[in-house]
Amino acid sequence: DEFKLFMKRLPMNYFLNTSAVMHLWTMDSNFQRRYEQLENSMKQLFLKAQRTVHKLFSLSKRCHKQPLIRMPRQRSSNYWLNRIQSFLYCNENGLLGSFSEETHTCTCPNDQVACHGFLPCTVGDGPACLSCAPDNRTRCGSCNAGYMLSQGLCKPEVADSTEHYIGFETDLQDLEMKYLLQKTDRRIEVHAIFISNDMRLNSWFDPSWRKRMLLTLKSNKYKSSLVHMILGLSLQICLTKNSTLEPVLAVYINPFGGSHSESWFMPVNENNFPDWERTKLDLPLQCYNWTLTLGNKWKTFFETVHIYLRSRIKSNGPNGNESIYYEPLELIDPSRNLGYMKINNIQVFGYSMHFDPEAIRDLILQLDYPYTQGSQDSALLQLLEIRDRVNKLSPPGQRRLDLFSCLLRHRLKLSTSEVVRIQSALQAFNAKLPNTVDYDTTKLCS
Repeated sequence: DEFKLFMKRLPMNYFLNTSAVMHLWTMDSNFQRRYEQLENSMKQLFLKAQRTVHKLFSLSKRCHKQPLIRMPRQRSSNYWLNRIQSFLYCNENGLLGSFSEETHTCTCPNDQVACHGFLPCTVGDGPACLSCAPDNRTRCGSCNAGYMLSQGLCKPEVADSTEHYIGFETDLQDLEMKYLLQKTDRRIEVHAIFISNDMRLNSWFDPSWRKRMLLTLKSNKYKSSLVHMILGLSLQICLTKNSTLEPVLAVYINPFGGSHSESWFMPVNENNFPDWERTKLDLPLQCYNWTLTLGNKWKTFFETVHIYLRSRIKSNGPNGNESIYYEPLELIDPSRNLGYMKINNIQVFGYSMHFDPEAIRDLILQLDYPYTQGSQDSALLQLLEIRDRVNKLSPPGQRRLDLFSCLLRHRLKLSTSEVVRIQSALQAFNAKLPNTVDYDTTKLCS
């Protein structure tokens, strides 16, 4: 019972190595006292077993065959420390595995079923976290001195060679960001222009047919010194009373401008990507706030957000305990009124970052006309860093999108042939560097 109570009191928001478990063990007086009682009783039992063995040996002199006697080994404190770690991190799917602190992996008793659980972030010195993210214990919330938080990991806080050309980071933590999004705080609102030929904001419309809406910045034309990051999206949707319609939203993101064909589809509620959160509003109509929170994990560049709205009809199934959805056009009676819908407002949340297109053009110019000996290699290294950091902000998928080419095409206004030449030069230079791994990307911009 003391062991179970001790396990319940162990912190789960950061990783516990054997030293940390031992420290918590010594701090728990009840558990320690119970363990000492167990040790003493085991010692007495061991002495009693020894006396019994000696007696058996004395009696076995008359036997033709000597008895085989095995004494129970006392389990060391290291055994219990590993047992505690195994309960914490290798106890999924009804199986208890064995945890290895050296490799941070589990050895499961059955290869068919995994016993691995979520391994929390490591709180400690060096690149480890100072604290874990409150809403996700597998990621860092803050870092030790000399380290900065980037993509949920702690990295050395060195002078960022790309900061002069393009900014990336925000000081907002995920929990703070989620709070600001729930409050629709204007401090993180990006003022985008709403465009739609199908509907107007705050006006009722027939939602039976697909509607198209745009939230665009046009900053590739008017604000060339900024690029923008999307952190979330919020819509306020109202339905007429007793309406059985269910809104269905599809979102496409255009990272730096260009045509709609150069947008990527946001995989909502797929591959660990966040889902829409709906909140009922205290209004006479059926009004809901629809919020999509990307956070630091899924934030990405955006220039235009394309939102497609279609509707489906929600009704009870034949058994009455399940929901079935129909397309509005599937109804037999086309004159049946399905109700109306209106969108009161649409907001995109994020932040703007420094971007210097002329400085990047100077880097590219050094590929053909190096100013000094070695400046060409320096320019290639900086372009590689910019390329990798830009492409890292791709949506989830098997391959990253080539967002860097989109940046060159639409924010630096380079031709397709120039973009191909720059990418080839970077690939050739990257192949010469030691311990580097190149990666394939999916083309997005033509």
